[in-house]
Amino acid sequence: MRGRRMDAQQAVLDTLEEYARTYCAKDTDALMALFVDGDDISLIGTGADELCSGRSQIRNVFDRNFAEATASRFEWGWTVVSIHGETATVACSLRIHLTVGDQSLVVPVRWTVSLVKIGDSWKWVHRHASSAATSQKDGGAYPEGDT
Repeated sequence: MRGRRMDAQQAVLDTLEEYARTYCAKDTDALMALFVDGDDISLIGTGADELCSGRSQIRNVFDRNFAEATASRFEWGWTVVSIHGETATVACSLRIHLTVGDQSLVVPVRWTVSLVKIGDSWKWVHRHASSAATSQKDGGAYPEGDT
């Protein structure tokens, strides 16, 4: 049983690696193929206007991201994979290495990805990205000052 669970966890993590590879390649079609078929998918990005549902809205966010920057590497940090039957959730931190114009940036992000198993494949249903609140002190529950 433990071997199958580890195999399933690796298969789920492999979808994140595929996302990183195809995102760096600016391959919107391959990114969309990671999601389940149909429009019952969602994505929340770090931008205030990045609340997306359906393939068209998600594709538009990827296309906008690719027009503004080029990612060269995803650096994975803290990662937890939880599998319950045919569903999985990944919670992780990562750093995305980007070039915007002539400037190199490293953007720290937190992700939650929800997946379902369809046949032998794990497919994404939802991805939520966020940035840590910089006005929240370590050990504090809420941001301080003007937010």
